[in-house]
Amino acid sequence: MESVLTRIAGTLAEPPWREIEAFGPEVCVHTAWISAPGIYLDSPENHRFVDWSLAFLKRLAELGTRHLVVLGTCIEYRTTGAARAEDRTPLEPATLYARCKHELHLKLETELARHAAALCWARVFYPYGPGEHPARLCSSIIQNLRRNQSVTLKTPDSRKDYIYIDDLARALVLLIERKFAGSVNLGVGEAVAVRQIAEVLGRLLGKPDLIQFPAQPVSDPLDCVLSDSTKLRSLGWRPGVDVEAGLKNLIACLG
Repeated sequence: MESVLTRIAGTLAEPPWREIEAFGPEVCVHTAWISAPGIYLDSPENHRFVDWSLAFLKRLAELGTRHLVVLGTCIEYRTTGAARAEDRTPLEPATLYARCKHELHLKLETELARHAAALCWARVFYPYGPGEHPARLCSSIIQNLRRNQSVTLKTPDSRKDYIYIDDLARALVLLIERKFAGSVNLGVGEAVAVRQIAEVLGRLLGKPDLIQFPAQPVSDPLDCVLSDSTKLRSLGWRPGVDVEAGLKNLIACLG
């Protein structure tokens, strides 16, 4: 059966409701939010996205959309040295961005219960790959190396759970297919150091000597941000792209 993609133009602040109602969506995957590196964590615009998102998703539920998949963030969790687990790790959002995501989650749980709509709150860990903002870690390192500029890593020992964008997309599709409701982590379950990311990129681009490590590295306040991916894997998901393959794809995409 041939699939058909219909593009409907609009904004979260001013949705094209006539076209949306005519389409009659059964499921919505909500990904819209401010995400520009260096800005998004403390931007006052986060408050607007709470209001816009709540109004948008409430209206969808009123129209009969029965499954809403909304992206949260891994930094809603309390900073601990252990893997973040949906049902065990306390929530303690420290940034405005994380607090606003958490606020939206709580409000949606109350609102959607009135409309018998199922909510999947998907906490995304550290996505990377083609299409990412040029200021994000991997893309910025690639651009600097290609300009023959040295890359000095401020927090080389910082470890994060990086998930390739295609694997993230497959996880979202699976959540839709399984009609999953509740909170779920979207992460691989493996922590990779910034040092490792940079060294792989240096090797792949033939410029390992341009990767510099400070004598006194800065400590990352988030330390190790690792997903307990048990719940996602129990649905049948497995990562298909490892870090090296993902970085090769990103290099190729950037030309």
